[in-house]
Amino acid sequence: MKNSVSEHSFYIESDEEDDHQEKQLDKSENGDGNESDTSNYSNDEDDNHDNRLESKPSSFNPAWPQSYRQSMDIYSSVPSPNLTFLGTPSLTRLGSSFLSSSLTRRHTPEVLPSLHKPLIPQAEEDRASQRHSSHTLLPPLPSRRSAIKKFPDEKSVAHEFTVSRQSSYGQGVLNGINVLCGVGILSTPYAVKEGGWAGLSILFIFGVLSYYTGILLRYCLDSQPGLETYPDIGQAAFGTVGRIIISIILYVELYSCCVEYIILEGDNLSALFPNAHLNLGGYQIDARHLFALLTTLAVLPTVWLRDLTVLSYISAGGVIASVMVVICLYWLGLVDHVGTQSKETVLNLSSLPVAIGLYGYCYSGHAVFPNIYTSLEKRSQFPAVLFTSFVIVTVLYAGAAVMGYMMFGDSAESQFTLNLPTDLVASKIAFWTTIVNPFTKYALTMAPVAMSLEELIPSNHAKSYMYSILIRTALVMSTLLVALKIPFFGFVMALIGSLFTMLVTLILPCACFLRILKGKTSPIQVSACILIIIVGSISAVFGTYSALSKIIHSL
Repeated sequence: MKNSVSEHSFYIESDEEDDHQEKQLDKSENGDGNESDTSNYSNDEDDNHDNRLESKPSSFNPAWPQSYRQSMDIYSSVPSPNLTFLGTPSLTRLGSSFLSSSLTRRHTPEVLPSLHKPLIPQAEEDRASQRHSSHTLLPPLPSRRSAIKKFPDEKSVAHEFTVSRQSSYGQGVLNGINVLCGVGILSTPYAVKEGGWAGLSILFIFGVLSYYTGILLRYCLDSQPGLETYPDIGQAAFGTVGRIIISIILYVELYSCCVEYIILEGDNLSALFPNAHLNLGGYQIDARHLFALLTTLAVLPTVWLRDLTVLSYISAGGVIASVMVVICLYWLGLVDHVGTQSKETVLNLSSLPVAIGLYGYCYSGHAVFPNIYTSLEKRSQFPAVLFTSFVIVTVLYAGAAVMGYMMFGDSAESQFTLNLPTDLVASKIAFWTTIVNPFTKYALTMAPVAMSLEELIPSNHAKSYMYSILIRTALVMSTLLVALKIPFFGFVMALIGSLFTMLVTLILPCACFLRILKGKTSPIQVSACILIIIVGSISAVFGTYSALSKIIHSL
């Protein structure tokens, strides 16, 4: 069905917020075409949604973190390459191509000019100079007047922007897969070992529940103008406190993933080069510690990059890398007949909570789903985009889990690459694909955390670059220390999946949905949300306790 002018207006500018502000700026605007895309809802929900958008302009005023939208866009999308380092005078913003990427066509509340101010007050004369300074944590946007004037009708939209600035169905699916399918695929055979064959059903259950909660996030975003990100949803549901708490949970989850990257590199490189070591002043560093240190030093300059679009472009190969690793696993099992013929377990109740955390980690992409939704050219396609992404990644996860456990049984390691012989070609491909991929992912994963902390820097232009570099360096070094102290890839992943993923993926979407749309939900929706919250809470409690117990016992 051909999109109407109103539909283009809905996609590009945040609903009736822009019409309201345009009337204040230009009295001649008639306000036509103010209906939202009716494909988002059905029956009476359509009218209620449109009435809400028409009746109240957006008064949404986001607090910290204001950099979330842009940092997560670059984390999950594939914009044009643009290489910039911290401290480069002419290009110090985080990606001058952010606003021209496929995920940032709509102006987000986090970067509106009225909100682009330091969190610590400063004198008026400092603010004037700040606007012209090359130092800013977020790139400036054109005024709302110019933005509104830019999209007067359907023809001008087609003229001013190309389709590439809006995500198509295929791009949305690719972004969804890239977010969902990561290093968790390496631990799926280990998850089957911990829970048994019967425990594999948990993967599919979490897949269904995670898909449903992803749809709930969409309803939350559409509930009022101005909601763009997960923290925005938290603020709409529970105020500024909710926004800050949800943001902290999301950032700690990202930080923990960076720790996992360091552990992964140390484990796999030491498996390839077990005899590597280094003597420093009579102190010998073994292979695992040495490669963890070298990995940290290698990724450190990438974290200093102010514009990470070049890494985002490369990291899109993460989808290909995941598929390649699974293909290598099947080749080794079916063609090279690699396997230990080890014992297999139907159900392992004692370590089932660990398996719950590992399976939960597989669907830790909800932090980016709002960004993917607001990036789509046709938002009515979001359920299909999400469904396709979930089906593909679930097939990949299940395929790796089944083949890996059939090959190695109860001797499966926390990463199935550690079970592979190092002399076969397919093994080497799997090893190096696994090793190279995190080098591009690390900086993209750490960037949102670093940017959120940089927002707290007082506006002192002479020292800002130094502060940024110090913050990013400290974050990287701290991940090394944590990785060396807790070098248990599987248990750390189980902890992340049990504690943070259960909150972000299952519990919080339902809680926010019930709070934001209170009184407008059906009894079935309320019952489903309560059930998911109960499942998520039980999984979080038992999974976290089990993972922590395993870590403490291993230490």
